[in-house]
Amino acid sequence: MQTFKDFKDSELRHQDSICVNESEKKETFGENFKYLLIGIGFGIVFVKAEIVSWFRIQEMFRLESFFMYGVIGSAVAVGALSVYIIKKLKVKTIKGEEIKIEPKTFNKGQIYGGLLFGIGWAMTGACPGPLFAQIGYGASVIIVTLLSAIAGTWVYGKFRDYLPH
Repeated sequence: MQTFKDFKDSELRHQDSICVNESEKKETFGENFKYLLIGIGFGIVFVKAEIVSWFRIQEMFRLESFFMYGVIGSAVAVGALSVYIIKKLKVKTIKGEEIKIEPKTFNKGQIYGGLLFGIGWAMTGACPGPLFAQIGYGASVIIVTLLSAIAGTWVYGKFRDYLPH
């Protein structure tokens, strides 16, 4: 079994889509509290914008509404522009550390994973991003989806060495 340190130093790091935080600076609970507040803010925005609405997600998968495609397209555009600016201006973190964006390699397992993700999203009306916002909104049935996502992550971690590369 590979340890986290072995993983950080291995070639797998460049082939897998796992995010590795290499920051050497530790943050206290108080410093991390700001992320909780930002997350709550995002959750409120998601609920008010109906991004977590099962009905909106079903409209998207039935090709009945452009709304969710607009939201996702806007997020992709903002993300792409942000990465471009970070690379171009060599932006550093708030603590002055260099931001490294490692190149990713394509493998056919990403196609299978994407299909499974899309099928699950269409069936449940939830993707991992807004699960907690949906639960906070009162859609308690989404707890089943959350537990399924955790189980799926565990299964992937357990069997990933045996999956197609």
